[in-house]
Amino acid sequence: MDNAFAQDLCAALSTRPRAISPKYFYDEAGSLLFDRICDLPEYYPTRTELGILERNAQDIAAHMGPRAEIVEFGAGALRKVRILLDAMDRPARYLPIDISGEHLSRAASALQQDYPGLDVQPVVADYTQRLLLPAPLPGAGQRVGFFPGSTIGNFTPDEALHFLQVAAQVLRGGALLIGADLVKDPAVLHAAYNDSQGVTAAFNLNLLARANRELSARFVLEQFAHSAFYNAPRQRIEMHLVSKRRQMVSVGGQCFEFEEGETLHTENSHKFTIDSLRSLAVRAGFRPGPVWTDPDNLFSVHWLHAPL
Repeated sequence: MDNAFAQDLCAALSTRPRAISPKYFYDEAGSLLFDRICDLPEYYPTRTELGILERNAQDIAAHMGPRAEIVEFGAGALRKVRILLDAMDRPARYLPIDISGEHLSRAASALQQDYPGLDVQPVVADYTQRLLLPAPLPGAGQRVGFFPGSTIGNFTPDEALHFLQVAAQVLRGGALLIGADLVKDPAVLHAAYNDSQGVTAAFNLNLLARANRELSARFVLEQFAHSAFYNAPRQRIEMHLVSKRRQMVSVGGQCFEFEEGETLHTENSHKFTIDSLRSLAVRAGFRPGPVWTDPDNLFSVHWLHAPL
């Protein structure tokens, strides 16, 4: 199997405990479901971070300076970057990076129509790997990375450090603007990942539906359940797909057995304190700058100076 998804899924199903990268959530259907999650009443991170950006856009733009280039990691729907673009002084170029090419292309085209004078250059890539970006434009200001949504929390601690080290090199001489969800009341976290409309459950189960569509896998979605809970000692939400019964599944001609109650661990969402995020950034080579939060301290946005 030369398909990375097939290889990673079979590897995940061949080990115990079973776990797979959350990057495979984001096919076309998964990306659309995540856009719906962001608008759910229980899901506070998106609206809270949008509020932080809106209230502090001028201050953030002043740190960016004139003619800055924005590199957005995991660009998605390109909703939050518009707040920055509206506040910036003559942005030179916008480089959105995302693994979902079709979704990115549509979002980038819509953004280009709304900002006809902006150089928009979408990059279809896995931003967790080594990145080769176009050289800065002549006369451009500093290159500023943008990593909203607390996506940093989806990585393992080692992966988070590695991503920040890669970003520090890509953004050398510039900065990174990063969103980080904060440690809070577990009840608030539980509601955010177990919404009453079942959209997060559909998003989680879409991983199996994607395997059926793309890999001719034979998952019976009705025989798996969405499970999300807060692991307090590790300060993270965990998402799993739980087998409702003992069953066999087939992927790429290989058969795998699930016991009743056995899970496929699909995502972690680590929560941070302001100090823990800043400490991680320092380890990666960044120098911490200002931090912006909401009145309830649910979420934080950090300005990190990249090494020279």
